[in-house]
Amino acid sequence: MIKVFNTMSRSKEIFKPLKKGEVSIYCCGVTPYNAPHIGNARPFVTWDVIRRFFTKSGYKVRYIQNFTDVDDKIIKTANEQGVTWKDIAEKNIAAYFKSMDALNVRHADIYPKVSETMDDIIKMIQTLVDKGFAYVLDNGDVFYSVEKIPSYGKLSGRKLSDMMAGARVEVDERKHHPMDFALWKAAKPGEPFWESPWGKGRPGWHIECSAMSLKYLGEKFDFHGGGSDLIFPHHENEIAQSQAAIGDENSFAQYWIHNGFITIGNEKASKSDKKMVKSTKGFFTVEEILAKYPGEVVRLFLLQTHYRNPLEFSEERIIEAQEFFGKLAKAYWQLDELARKIHAGEFIKDTGEKNFAITISPAGGLVDLGERLLSNFYAAMSDDFNTALAITYMFELAKEVGSYYGDFKAGKILPVTIDGDIILRVRDIYMEMAEIIGIFEQPVPVEKVEEKADESELVGRLMKIILDIRQDARATKNWAVADKIRDELKAAGIVVDDTPQGAVWHRQ
Repeated sequence: MIKVFNTMSRSKEIFKPLKKGEVSIYCCGVTPYNAPHIGNARPFVTWDVIRRFFTKSGYKVRYIQNFTDVDDKIIKTANEQGVTWKDIAEKNIAAYFKSMDALNVRHADIYPKVSETMDDIIKMIQTLVDKGFAYVLDNGDVFYSVEKIPSYGKLSGRKLSDMMAGARVEVDERKHHPMDFALWKAAKPGEPFWESPWGKGRPGWHIECSAMSLKYLGEKFDFHGGGSDLIFPHHENEIAQSQAAIGDENSFAQYWIHNGFITIGNEKASKSDKKMVKSTKGFFTVEEILAKYPGEVVRLFLLQTHYRNPLEFSEERIIEAQEFFGKLAKAYWQLDELARKIHAGEFIKDTGEKNFAITISPAGGLVDLGERLLSNFYAAMSDDFNTALAITYMFELAKEVGSYYGDFKAGKILPVTIDGDIILRVRDIYMEMAEIIGIFEQPVPVEKVEEKADESELVGRLMKIILDIRQDARATKNWAVADKIRDELKAAGIVVDDTPQGAVWHRQ
């Protein structure tokens, strides 16, 4: 039984697919006016692991993700750089794929673009006009009338009577209601345009996703989602216009899933983090992060927090994820080495008596534990895709593998007592977990993994010793020694910040 938190009901619900054995998903994609940042990456990694989990659970998954390649920001960027809107969009779409490939995000089944779905968008707008849910202005702009839908605001929990034109809503006296939103924008000089029944122009933001999801998934599909910032107004408006066009308030997406924000630059963020944020106009780009850390480390970092919870990005958190990944990868290589020895014929074969084999093999307890942890892993994923908990079960198995491998290398376990089939089953269990989480899909030399893990652990221990010595100096008011330690560390590229909770350090 799989439970999902539905934003619409604000509660966990038992997942009941519209079609038995099938799952349909629409995820709002990027507006490619610049390179993707870490905030962009979280929803796509989240949906990738959800998709992997459903697939591994036996479902046939159809996954659609769009590109908003016609947009105000794209046009503005193109005009500033003296190129076409298509040049900007295609350049940043390529950057998106490069970044997502590095994060092991599998490609969607279809990536529809606004520029390639114009006929469907225009047709849907015309349907809304014909049904009286939209109105056309003299200049060719078309607006959706939110007052025509009594249930408007049901996703976000907002009441239309309480909504006022403000900072997030452009004041336009031509609107029937301040919350009415554009379906079609009349062309302005220097902007791309398409022909329509209302004149030359281009779509508003919200109509595109409705047209694309309905085209590729039908009037009813299982999941729709994206970042929490899309709940209002984007997804709220999608629901209103889609259900109005279809004529059924129970149509469109059945489950709404939204991931939490990634925060940075707060009191806990390091000075170097804040400097990098400023340099990238608000956020780390994925490319900047990948220049310093492997994609699988970044992916693990994103999945170690439940998708609905906010996630603080910092250098320290990424380093922690790198250390954690190193420990997981070490178990992967240990199992790989044992498997190679099995295939080389160094261990005994299956006796044909499984109970007997488990009894005489020290690996019997390991495989029994692995089966239990795999069951726990699936239970965690079945409870609203709790990757944070699922990963802890994978780590528990990694620790036991390490212990077993250590005994083997120390000669405490003789090769003749090892049942090869049992070890291969343990490896299969471990790799089944890894496949759903989406790691160990890129080649990483075992030497690098062990070196990084050992180095990070050593540095952490040494820094604790140094900071304890500095704290003792401060406690005895030996400011000269305390300042000398701080200055020498800074010269070595390590910055120490004194906080009410004690000294913290980060790489410069």
